[in-house]
Order: sequence, then structure tokens, then C-alpha cells
Amino acid sequence: MAMGGRPLLPLLRWGLGAPGLSAAPRRHRHKEKWAATAPRIPATRLALHHFDASYGLQLGERWPAVRAALLCEQKYGALLNSFASAEHAAQELELHNATDFVSEAARKAQSLLQGSEVGAEEGESVSLEGHGGGRTVTPAGTSPPPAPIGSNIKCYTFPRGDITRFRPAWPDSLGLLSYYLMDAASLLPVLALNVQPDDFVLDLCAAPGGKTLALLQTGACGHLAANDISISRTKRLYQILSSYVPKNVREAVSVTSYDGRDWAELEGGTFHKVLVDVPCTTDRHSVMETDNNIFHRTRTKERQMLPMLQLQLLISGILATKPGGDVVYSTCSLSPLQNEYVIERAIEIAETQFNITTHAEDLSHFRTLFQDTFSFSSDCRVGELVLPHLTANFGPIYFCKLHRA
Repeated sequence: MAMGGRPLLPLLRWGLGAPGLSAAPRRHRHKEKWAATAPRIPATRLALHHFDASYGLQLGERWPAVRAALLCEQKYGALLNSFASAEHAAQELELHNATDFVSEAARKAQSLLQGSEVGAEEGESVSLEGHGGGRTVTPAGTSPPPAPIGSNIKCYTFPRGDITRFRPAWPDSLGLLSYYLMDAASLLPVLALNVQPDDFVLDLCAAPGGKTLALLQTGACGHLAANDISISRTKRLYQILSSYVPKNVREAVSVTSYDGRDWAELEGGTFHKVLVDVPCTTDRHSVMETDNNIFHRTRTKERQMLPMLQLQLLISGILATKPGGDVVYSTCSLSPLQNEYVIERAIEIAETQFNITTHAEDLSHFRTLFQDTFSFSSDCRVGELVLPHLTANFGPIYFCKLHRA
């Protein structure tokens, strides 16, 4: 009991001073000060710490080299715009020692095909081992996988170790820009989709628009639907189309802003080919840029829920595909949790919950065809992964192709 018979506890709780006692501090006043003065770890550093812990175990002795590449300037490719007067652009790019890596791969594929035919006649086997160790050897009497070059896409890159920058694209007489600068590895999912003439194609998470533009460059889309849930990012998609595609072509592209997870309810079983380039941890951006960084402390829950979102989007893409159609899933992350695990779980759910049989196609021939341009991992259970490397600083890009029976 305090003096005068008043209880001491209420006096202390409310900070009313008993004789000889100072007022108790009010913690919420001090919390504001602590929060204001406590050091905040940048999201880029948080991302790097996270990657050191997870990718260090995953990649082992390869991680230091990949880490160094992620922290250095990225290389780009110049996607030639077939809708513009691009002949002079191609000549100028070649004059600066850039080469069209897609055409180079097509020539290599043709050479492999011819070699396999000769080997089959002579009873020999033809190896399709890729860079960094192969997983597929084509036995005698069979042909190597078909070349994933069934399009008119042309993309120029500088040789390995050459860090020359492309100059900004310039407009032609109609105002269309000559080429689009992008991570050249981002074209691999589009090439894996292998769009055929008159295919109905869906780009489920289309913004900002590089892959949509690449799909149009194939000249094969009978119909192209480009969707992205973000209205602001969809505006960026419109800007890309306006800068690179003539009005009559871009008006034929259906641009929408639906939640991709609900697409099956809108147009289920409609498309021959579906590209599902999902939101991910965007590993390179996360260690280099503070703006819109998924590792910001306010986005922890969003980051933790990414694999679930990715799975839902991939399931939606599968449901949007016609029987006999193909889905290509892609991320720009090294994480198996966002890559192989999503693929394997989606195959299981499609079978058990929707009675849809899908299987992951073997894309190991991509490592053979594109090993001169990109560095590939050889450890993926399904799909292919481009690893950043200082001499070929593209990616990371993961992609996997599913065929719906």
C-alpha cells in the first residue's frame, strides 16, 4: 500500500508519482523514437542474405560466380522488330560484331539433324549433351529433338565476354522502333512454346510486354491474348505495342487485365499455346534495385505466398489450354521452390483434381543449341535454367514446357 492507503500498482501503471517514486515511462512514446532511430537493412541486402543462405546450398561451389554476375551489369539482346524497316538495323548490329543467336541455333540444329541421319545410317549414336553436363543422349536410329526455331524471331547479342552496350533503338519512317532491348534469355520460353501458324496463343502474365512482342515477331499467332492483372503494367504493355507494332496488328491483340487465376472460368480449353511467365522473386532485380523490391519488409507475406500464386497461375494456364496444346512456365528466379516444385505439384493437381494428364517435355536440346550464348544449369529435375555468368551475364531464367494430353 502506498501512503494515504492508496494502492501502489495503479499509481505505477498510470505513471502517477507516489512520494519518492519517479513516474513510470510510457513505452509507446519511446517505441516511436526507437523505430525512427533503429537501422533499417535495405531490401537489396536482405535479398542477398537470403540468396547466400539458400542458393549457396543449392549451387555449392558455383554460387560465388553466379552471385558476382547478379551483382554486375546485365547483358542485353536486341530483339529485331520485323514490323519496322529493320534491314539497316540488322546491318549496323552486325557491323558492331553482334550476331543473331537464334539463327545461329537454327543452323546448329540443322547440322545436328543431318549428323543424326548419317549416324543412323551408320549405326552410331548422336550425343546431344549440353553445356555443363548433359542429361540426354539420342540413341542410334532416332532423330534429335526438333529445333525450337519455328519462327521468324531474330535477336542479336554480343559475344561471350563482350560487354558492349547496344545504343538506343531508333524509329523508322512510320515511327516504329527498330529493336527492343531485353534479357536475351527471356526469349527462350517463347522459343520453347514453338508457336505454329494460326495458333491461338495466351500470354497470361504479359506485362511489361517483351515476350508478347516476341510472340508477335513469330508471325504465326492466329490470335494473341495478352493479359496482366496490373492495370498500371498493362499501360506499359500498350506503350510497347504502340512503339513497335503497326496499328492494324496491335488492334488484333486482345489486351485484358483479369486475374490470371480466374482465366479458366473465362476461356477454358481455348488456346493451342499458353505462356505463363509468373511473378517471382526476380532475383537480379532484388539484389540491385530498391524500388518495387519483393524483399522489402512490408512484402514478406507476399513473398512467402509466391509459390502458391505461381501454382494457381500455372493450373489456370493448363486449364486454358486445348487438349493436345502446350504450356510454357517461366520465372526469373533460381529457386527450385518457384521452379521445379511448382511444375511437379501442378502436374499432380491437374491429374488428381481435374483429370487432366500433362507431362513435362525434355528441353535438354536447348543447352546444345544455345550453349554458345548462355550458361545453363544441368541440375534441374524438369525444365531448363539459365545461370548468370560474368562472361554471359543473362538470366536467371527458368522455363519448362508441359504438354496437355
